[in-house]
Amino acid sequence: MADASNLRKAAVLLMSMSEDDAAALIAKLSPKQIEAVSIEIAKLGSVPPDEQAKTIRDFMQANPKSLTARIGGLSLAQALVDRALGDKAKDTINSVRQSVEALPFGFLKKVDPQNIQSYIIDEHPQTIALILSYLPPAYGAEIVSNLPPEKQISVIRRVAKMGQTSPEVISEVERGLEHRMANVMHQSFDMAGGVGNVAEILNVTDRATERALLDSLAEEDPELVDEIRRLMFVFEDINKLGDKDIQQVLKNVESNQWAMALKGASEQLRDKILGNMSSRAAQMLSEEMEFLGGVKRSEVESVQQQIVDIIRQMEDAGQISTAGGEEAEELVS
Repeated sequence: MADASNLRKAAVLLMSMSEDDAAALIAKLSPKQIEAVSIEIAKLGSVPPDEQAKTIRDFMQANPKSLTARIGGLSLAQALVDRALGDKAKDTINSVRQSVEALPFGFLKKVDPQNIQSYIIDEHPQTIALILSYLPPAYGAEIVSNLPPEKQISVIRRVAKMGQTSPEVISEVERGLEHRMANVMHQSFDMAGGVGNVAEILNVTDRATERALLDSLAEEDPELVDEIRRLMFVFEDINKLGDKDIQQVLKNVESNQWAMALKGASEQLRDKILGNMSSRAAQMLSEEMEFLGGVKRSEVESVQQQIVDIIRQMEDAGQISTAGGEEAEELVS
């Protein structure tokens, strides 16, 4: 089975192309591959332009900032399969429809997150947590960011601790949304939420919201925060990489990116990065950092996130590993 993240990337790439081009490309896949990527397209809602740019920059040479958000959904998936398979499309389309309709709250994936929030903002935090557990992380991040601060903590805590959920409860919540949104599919799953779901949401949440949530949650449940952080990879986690992996990362990140990103880094991380460079390269980077002077925190964090994204892509490609780095202890004299 294809890796879920790679399957999503393939779906985003296809839906970023014209239907003619996407259909021509999808026609080159095997029937099982067509079915898998079509299901993923049908499950997608609104894809932010920055995610599109990150997904297709290895395939496109055009300026990614010129991209606009595209909307996935069942209709687009059906159109692509129909163009690719022609008279043989019926069985695959039926399979795609059945798979999508089996997902809880699947109808919300084609609704703008702001509209979803307007319907659920007054709900009990447990109800909001249940709904967010079935939405794409990007949706959850936007909705959580716009909740009142006291409700943010309540919702995130409940998502993290949610395990088995009664199908009857899920159906009841869906029926309520059906009445108010007039666009529902009757679905039910047994599992929702969990610490992994929280980590995914926080990984695509703005840094200020992420810090505020984790700091507040740590006051009540520090062990839960530690568990969430273990499933996340943030810029300071580069400290956990081995020297060989650091050197691989250095080959894929520009010097001007390091100069900006390290302005907001710990001294330990700065030393680790500089220590894996040649003396000349380290000197030039230090001089470049001094030349920058004072910089806005938002700009620093934006570049740090770019580097984290590069590291995640390298890990997905098997070039480095971010797991187990904690075991390599620093030598002291």
